[in-house]
Amino acid sequence: MHDLIIIGSGPAGFTAAIYAARANLKPVVLASSVAMGGDLMTTTEVENFPGFPEGVQGPDLMFAMQQQAERFGADVRMVDATDLELEGDIKRVHVGDEVLEARAVIYATGSEYRKLGVEGEQRLSGHGVSWCATCDGFFFKQKQLVVVGGGDSAMEEATFLTKFADHVTIVHRSETFRASAAMLERAEQDPKISFLTNATLDEILGTEINGTEQVTGVVLRDTVSGETRTMPVDGVFVAIGSDPRTHLIHGKLELTADGTIAVDGRSSRTSVEGVFAAGDVIDPTYRQAVTAAASGTVAALDAQHHLAAHPAPALDEA
Repeated sequence: MHDLIIIGSGPAGFTAAIYAARANLKPVVLASSVAMGGDLMTTTEVENFPGFPEGVQGPDLMFAMQQQAERFGADVRMVDATDLELEGDIKRVHVGDEVLEARAVIYATGSEYRKLGVEGEQRLSGHGVSWCATCDGFFFKQKQLVVVGGGDSAMEEATFLTKFADHVTIVHRSETFRASAAMLERAEQDPKISFLTNATLDEILGTEINGTEQVTGVVLRDTVSGETRTMPVDGVFVAIGSDPRTHLIHGKLELTADGTIAVDGRSSRTSVEGVFAAGDVIDPTYRQAVTAAASGTVAALDAQHHLAAHPAPALDEA
């Protein structure tokens, strides 16, 4: 029997593990067999996480968090939770054929940016392809950029990127946009933003520059005529939304209209007592490493208070 199981190993999961381990809760962290560290494992340079004035590589940051959690006694396992039984005082987490029991669970599996699924997207991730203007916009000063999408997030990304880029082209598959009128109007009035409608991005092109392959262009397809053309650009920002990783808790925890896990106010308390959630899986808006880490802190403290208020029953003496 464990006091606490943490599912997920991004900034939220590992920060929760650090706080829980320092509280002597001996947390078990199910860090995933394939996605340990979350999205930061595919991020090259992180310059906006406090405490790193020269920046830090995403994987280095996550490995450091893991080591810090383990230093205080967290049990980090590179395995995946496959099913959850959350009702009752004892929570059961299935890891394949093994069943782990705990008095509390923190769910911190993060979210996943939607991908275009085109040639070059994955290969050039972190080398000119990004899903987060706030994270990476600084690296594209005086560059020519493309933003793919037609909703509010695409307009926000494009508008933010004009702080750095020389020009931003918004590429959208139709002539109508899902973005709100206010967000669309703001982008339309920005002299550094242009629109390319009835177009899809079919391929992202790259060339080796200074020993590293970098984005140099995109192949665009006209959705009306079917004709393709190549457009030289320095970077591609994909803004077609993201999905919280909630597949394990559907029908078990209450969700919001955004599909994130519902929590009580600023706490991490979910609709099931003894189950807490943290990070991007509860955050449809900010999705930053530092806000996820802060959310992990809240979850660990909430779990600690819950466990203190519900002490484990004493074992019968033989």
